[in-house]
Amino acid sequence: MLPQLPRERLIDLCRRMLTIRYFEEALIGLYTQGHFQGHYHVYIGQEGTGVPAISCLEENDYLFTTHRNHGHLLARGADPKRLFAEIMGRRDGYNKGKGGSFHAAAASLGFLHTSGIVAGIIPLAAGVAYAAKATKNGRIGVALFGDGSLEEGAAAEAFNLASLWKLPVLFLCENNGKYGRGRAVAAAQSSTMAVYPLTDLPAAYKIPAQQVDGMDAGAVHETISNAVRKIRAGEGPQFIEAQTVRWPGSETNWPVLRVATDVSFAWDTASVPETVREWYRESDPVLIFIRELADGKVATRKEIEDLGNSVRRTIDEAAKAAIASPFPDPEEALNGVFA
Repeated sequence: MLPQLPRERLIDLCRRMLTIRYFEEALIGLYTQGHFQGHYHVYIGQEGTGVPAISCLEENDYLFTTHRNHGHLLARGADPKRLFAEIMGRRDGYNKGKGGSFHAAAASLGFLHTSGIVAGIIPLAAGVAYAAKATKNGRIGVALFGDGSLEEGAAAEAFNLASLWKLPVLFLCENNGKYGRGRAVAAAQSSTMAVYPLTDLPAAYKIPAQQVDGMDAGAVHETISNAVRKIRAGEGPQFIEAQTVRWPGSETNWPVLRVATDVSFAWDTASVPETVREWYRESDPVLIFIRELADGKVATRKEIEDLGNSVRRTIDEAAKAAIASPFPDPEEALNGVFA
């Protein structure tokens, strides 16, 4: 379902989802062309969670995310050119090329840190929530992480303290159904966690916990809005498990782009390779949102196609600008090092 928002807000959510999708697809191309090296993860398939969830936050809230971070930064309003440049180690990046893919941060957007260390950001979010409560500044801490983070002791310790001290923190777990396709399979399976459902873990620490369909933008927006309202009212931490279905291109060690997304897939997936067609037809949150916009007469197919073309041009221009950005001088390597 669509979030209960004005038309312009709905169109903006669609723009941000398409920005993430086209950014990540372009990034795969930049990697294969040799513009950067090293491992990286993409956020394709989770746009229906991150975009509506982050839209529920205020500008001065604190956010922390993990290795699948590009989508969260873009959902918050990051400049694609600067994010491309950061991933490629260029001077014009958000961290002058020193953060790369796994550790890109943008304090101006509220992202104080992102980390490839699994679960490493969960206690950090609890820490800023402690500071926010102590200073009574009205802000909340937000931890955005995957289901694998719940295997780590850092998560359990953070849950315990957040509950004990009634901290203003939102824990948003994006479960991307690592070993199955289809919503039911994604929700039911876990190869590494004895806890099922995953919400049982925070619930053991008396943290209100609930599941939401991560491919339903309206449900995500409503669930996160209610959780944030309770946190700001002083009710303490909230835990949300958003259930999504892993994009087939992320089922290998490195992302593989089998087909570039076109908004027309929302109505016709005949040109999509048969091996991945089911995902694009049934589980792609961007295409689901686009269909809802059209079915709800929020936007015509032509308007959506024009929006998609506009976003694609923006991403193409951002990639070219980032490639043209110079590498930092070697002498800058120790600038900003404080320990």
